[in-house]
Amino acid sequence: MFRWLTGGESHGPGLTVVVDGLPAGVPLAAERLAAEMARRQRGYGRGGRMRIERDQARFLGGVRHGRSTGAPVVLWIENRDWPTWEAVMDPAGAAPATGAGEVTGSAPLTAAERRAAPVERPRPGHADLAGALKYGHRDMRDVLERASARETAARTAAGAVARALLEELGIEVGSFVERIGPAAWEREPAFPADPDPWRRWAEAAEGSPVRCPDGAAGAAMMAAIDEALRAGDTLGGRFVAFALGVPPGLGSYVQWDRRLDGRLAQAILSIPGVKAVAVGAGESMAELPGSLVHDPLEPDPRGPRPGRFHRSSDRAGGIEGGVTNGEPVVVSGVMKPLATLRKALPSVHMPSGRPGDATFERSDVCVVPAAGVVAEAMLALVLAEALLEKFGGDSLEEVRGRLEERRRAWEAGWPWA
Repeated sequence: MFRWLTGGESHGPGLTVVVDGLPAGVPLAAERLAAEMARRQRGYGRGGRMRIERDQARFLGGVRHGRSTGAPVVLWIENRDWPTWEAVMDPAGAAPATGAGEVTGSAPLTAAERRAAPVERPRPGHADLAGALKYGHRDMRDVLERASARETAARTAAGAVARALLEELGIEVGSFVERIGPAAWEREPAFPADPDPWRRWAEAAEGSPVRCPDGAAGAAMMAAIDEALRAGDTLGGRFVAFALGVPPGLGSYVQWDRRLDGRLAQAILSIPGVKAVAVGAGESMAELPGSLVHDPLEPDPRGPRPGRFHRSSDRAGGIEGGVTNGEPVVVSGVMKPLATLRKALPSVHMPSGRPGDATFERSDVCVVPAAGVVAEAMLALVLAEALLEKFGGDSLEEVRGRLEERRRAWEAGWPWA
């Protein structure tokens, strides 16, 4: 069983990641993990926290001489901001004196007093209020510290581990941004079955501050972010994540919870701020007749052969009936604007019921570019789990051998030949 967990708070000592069920023999280079962590931190519209943190995932277990051992892979990501917050977030120490001035507004607070003050005015759209009502926290810092998108640094580390396995098995993962606020890029062709356009788009995205493959659209996105910053506002958008070389047969149609598209939707929706997910052409399918939605099957261009076919489009996003069909797996996510606004929204001081502005925590203007990187990690984790379900083994060689055997059978026309 492949599974993973994260732990830790936004301003605590750090984040812990445990990835269990990874086969032995998977190459895991610290430099590769560092590169993925750095990709998550970049992006036009990020705030001050990204100038503080320099995320490094340190292996604490499950890896020896650069390869997985089959034991749980344990990683640690230090929060460099921890010394500033130690008095507030110390797991063992006494709680510091609170800054009541935040509530009364009687006198300006020092930075230390602001950090120590209880969070009592929830931010609309954040987990603050819902989490307090669920767990009974009067000080909503206990909510926001774990609900914070800082946790996605741990997901990115876990995803890098999963990605290392997928790459050894010939599977590539990438992403790009196609909308930020009012600025959008319309890609053409929209859903190619050919993997080359996806590779080109991902490569171009790495050179863009907003991770958009199109230069003109990227410039418009940056202008929209600048305008939102001036207004004290935030922006959301849409990202696309994809995987190439995914074998057919991952997932299943026989039970609802085994359908791969449902598992991917849950994974992408779990990214903080994501409110909608589409597989393949997604919501645009509602506007078109079936003749313009489904991907026709054509004979193999090399000549008719049992079990061989060709597709020129991939509107299904590589999944039919909850099962991968061998085409690129494509999933997109819509991220809402961030809930922490410099021009704060109206809220309520919960202990008194009086009106007040929502609490402000250091924040970004837009994190859609980073969300695409996190989506790559989530896609890699779901695919790794599904792949090991089907071709599982205790070592990389065992998994690779089973997958290659099945690929040879498909090439020979199984089960028709």
